[in-house]
Amino acid sequence: MLPGERHREHVVTFEEEVRYLAAAPEPLASVAAILIDTGMRPDECYRLRWESVTWTNGRHGTILVTHGKTAAARRVLPLSQRARNILQSRWEAAGKLAEGWIWPAPTRNGHFEKSTLKKQHKKALRLSRVRPFVLYSLRHTFLTRLGESGCDAWTLARVAGHSSVAMSARYVHPSEDAVLAALDRLSGHNFGHSEILEPKENVEQALLSASND
Repeated sequence: MLPGERHREHVVTFEEEVRYLAAAPEPLASVAAILIDTGMRPDECYRLRWESVTWTNGRHGTILVTHGKTAAARRVLPLSQRARNILQSRWEAAGKLAEGWIWPAPTRNGHFEKSTLKKQHKKALRLSRVRPFVLYSLRHTFLTRLGESGCDAWTLARVAGHSSVAMSARYVHPSEDAVLAALDRLSGHNFGHSEILEPKENVEQALLSASND
């Protein structure tokens, strides 16, 4: 791995998440919670703008990620209830802005940068006494949890903004039960499991079976 890459692959446990967020001051706690609930890259989160938030889409709203190295990075992500609450509280405190940076800061670009939360993060790690990790690890944690929930690689790739499904496949590890369930669904189509039919009859039965599923 490249320098620092091992820390990026760290998976934060649920217990560590609770302890870390409890020890983290604002705005770090809000940023960390959103990262772990959306799987965004930290830089994507820092560049979020209010005009990219839609409160009425989906269950809890959505956010449009516009910044990224590839076309796949541009995507719409659903908000969790926690992420919505955080953003809505911040939006209301800012005067319900129609546009502008969600995380403004006195930097050259006008928004949070990689170094903005560095001191807060270091202090939160010390106070919470969790295993050291970098903020990018929260994205890896989210994607790992998503893969463990049964999400397929193609859906995960879309959520993560991966340019290749192969990048997402490492997060997906089908359990034995999931494999058996998939085979059961396949056998339910009855393709090739009945008596031998003439080609025409075989096609007709397949179409009929498919239309009934």
